[in-house]
Amino acid sequence: MKTPTFRAKGKMAPRFVADFDSTTAMLKSLGNFLSGKDFPGVGIFPTLGPIAPGVNRLPGRIRETIATWGAFNEAVPPDSLWKVRAEEISKWVINHYPKKRKYPAIMVGSPSGAMVHLAAALCIPWLPQTFLIPVRRPPELHIDEPKRTIEWSKEPARLLLDNNPELQLYQMFDPNHDRLTLKRMAYFRIKRLCLGIRYERFLRESLEEGGAIITVECQSTWPTTKVDDRHIFQFGGMGGATEEDYLAGTRRVEEFLKRYNPRLRRWDAPEPDGYRPESEWGFDQAIMGDIERVAKEGGFKIKRIVFKDPEHLSPPVADLYRWWYRSRGIPANRLFAECFIVHEPFWALRTGSVPFWMSFNMEASADWLEEYLQNTELYDEIFLTLFSNGVDSVDLAPIERWRSILAGAKKRGDFIGVDPDEFPMDFGVFIKYYTDLKKKITARYPIPEPLTLSQVEDFLKHRKGIYPVQWLNSI
Repeated sequence: MKTPTFRAKGKMAPRFVADFDSTTAMLKSLGNFLSGKDFPGVGIFPTLGPIAPGVNRLPGRIRETIATWGAFNEAVPPDSLWKVRAEEISKWVINHYPKKRKYPAIMVGSPSGAMVHLAAALCIPWLPQTFLIPVRRPPELHIDEPKRTIEWSKEPARLLLDNNPELQLYQMFDPNHDRLTLKRMAYFRIKRLCLGIRYERFLRESLEEGGAIITVECQSTWPTTKVDDRHIFQFGGMGGATEEDYLAGTRRVEEFLKRYNPRLRRWDAPEPDGYRPESEWGFDQAIMGDIERVAKEGGFKIKRIVFKDPEHLSPPVADLYRWWYRSRGIPANRLFAECFIVHEPFWALRTGSVPFWMSFNMEASADWLEEYLQNTELYDEIFLTLFSNGVDSVDLAPIERWRSILAGAKKRGDFIGVDPDEFPMDFGVFIKYYTDLKKKITARYPIPEPLTLSQVEDFLKHRKGIYPVQWLNSI
């Protein structure tokens, strides 16, 4: 077998890891923050600010085509998956963080925008468990035919897994949210089943004496089908559409397919054989054995953040920031609601904005944000940005719904980087959110000294039972 040709150099994503993904975006934003930098262009388009106004002037069909072929261009040929090495991906992760620095704690586990803000407040790194490998799909595989996709994927999956026994493949297939990208790209999400050499070395060398490994454990699950050893197929995904929508078909799925594929009324989904960790957000407990071993050998503590839904961490982190601002003597009356990969930990702190992260642009996310606002002290200002995926999805929250949330501010409610007339085809938002945030929120504050773990734990202790989140001391 030939020596693998791909190498992870610096902070450039390995050829096999997606740039336009939750894990990569959150890794980049946190790595930038720990290096004293901000996060323009969701880490992909940092120098394209001047062209943002022109993006949405393109006809809708052209924007859709650009999204589809952009995904294809980022995806890798299936016959090249034998080159993937999990340790090279770990090397790339670690290269995002400052060298030769000691930390009181290091996070390991699930992605979450709220987790990024918590890590930024503590000024600590995060080692992701999950990554997306985008794989080119042949054009003859229709996006509404999941069973044919399973058959096609078996050989690429084997090439990937044979050389990476430390990985489990969670192949996601979501023709609702990912309709544009799925036309030419398969979603191969991989989860580490063990720490591996580089993660383990980073923990041992970078944690302070007696430091803590903080596991971020999103316990979301989804009905899935086992294809082969370490190859799991997930039809559908979190966001608001239900398991029934995907697997059995509902009236709203029928209406959705009328718009996109009138010959169908429901999807012919594969029969699930069990619930497993959700491909993008879920935490695979298999890695815990290694974490416990390293903690015991190194004299480190283990602290666990456990929650069911990726957005469940957002209210406690928002309240933590509000408390933190007040303790520093600065106003705590401004909320900045972020969406999926469109987030900014650096400028949240620089502008004194309380961050509230939403996992997507769906009704469920709008519900969660509204519930938070109804159960907290009113904000003078509410700013909100939205991820655009180019699809009028089954569970999309219309722009009017978001406007009504902004109207709940006491003094001012406004979008950040969003063109309301173009949503959810507003691809300019990935560039404009950064410039708009600095333009519309003029307050400026210095980046503060980080919070301590004790401060965070005391904060949560006094609010025990309020949030659907557990902070557990394991060792």
